[in-house]
Amino acid sequence: MSIYLVIFITLVAALIASFSQIVFKRSMEKRINGIRDFFALLRKRNVILGFAGYFISLVIYLYALSGKNAPLSVVYPTFASTFIFISIISYFYLKEKFGAVRIAGILLVFAGIFIIAISA
Repeated sequence: MSIYLVIFITLVAALIASFSQIVFKRSMEKRINGIRDFFALLRKRNVILGFAGYFISLVIYLYALSGKNAPLSVVYPTFASTFIFISIISYFYLKEKFGAVRIAGILLVFAGIFIIAISA
């Protein structure tokens, strides 16, 4: 498996994990005040869907790691693209606002991932 395919597969895993985070956030209607609230939360459809997304993301991530040309020093930082995906998805789906500092942070994360990817 080529390193570029490994990076692509890792990005897919990161995107799925990011959507799972959004699903978790959407399912949090109220604060958890005790064990009953926690177990009630675990039975919600969106929370179950979020866990399923995380599981699928993990399987894809492990597949990316299994390749001969899949150094952890490239795959793991590429998975950090979740920070970028979360910010973008939150802006459009959750209507979260962000300014120049957050955009600069996203660009720095992207630059770091890009530099690591081309160094492989």
